[in-house]
Amino acid sequence: MTQLILASQSPRRRELLATLGVEFTTLTANIDESVRPGEAARAYVDRLALAKAQAGLALSGLAQKCWVLGSDTSVVIDDQVLGKPSSEADFQTMMRLLSGRTHQVLTGIALVSKGQCLHDLVTTEVTFMALSKQQISAYWHSSEPVDKAGGYAIQGLGAVFVTRVVGSYSAVVGLPLHETARLLGQARFSLCQGLMPF
Repeated sequence: MTQLILASQSPRRRELLATLGVEFTTLTANIDESVRPGEAARAYVDRLALAKAQAGLALSGLAQKCWVLGSDTSVVIDDQVLGKPSSEADFQTMMRLLSGRTHQVLTGIALVSKGQCLHDLVTTEVTFMALSKQQISAYWHSSEPVDKAGGYAIQGLGAVFVTRVVGSYSAVVGLPLHETARLLGQARFSLCQGLMPF
């Protein structure tokens, strides 16, 4: 039986993948997530998703009979990738950039096995309301933004700032379900309790 491994310890990605009804295990694939000089946001996200999957495959020890799923989600505005806030000041800068504007959330997914690679990249547009200093400060002190790309969680308290989403909500959370199901179908996994094929 072919094994599926999720190269992530993100609780959100685990929950999303579990909804597809496929059995999987997880591992942590630690890679350098620095943006390379001159690297475009789409290329960055696509590269990280693939790197995570390939690192997971190398760690698995099951290269002959498994597929590894890697994913990366980044918030992008003005061609700038917003990572996890390094401090409250960094977070406030991010929120001022996002306040009252539309930004993009790019999510790359890569499904790899020995000699095979399937991948996709999903772009979702998210619009924020105009934020006051008090709202930004209160959100920071909720502790939710600390480990979130772009400084917010759309599946949490950060959703109160979102006025519009165009595209895949699950991609913003961390794993685009439609596209992931399609790649898993191409890899001949049985999932979704009869909702296949994709």
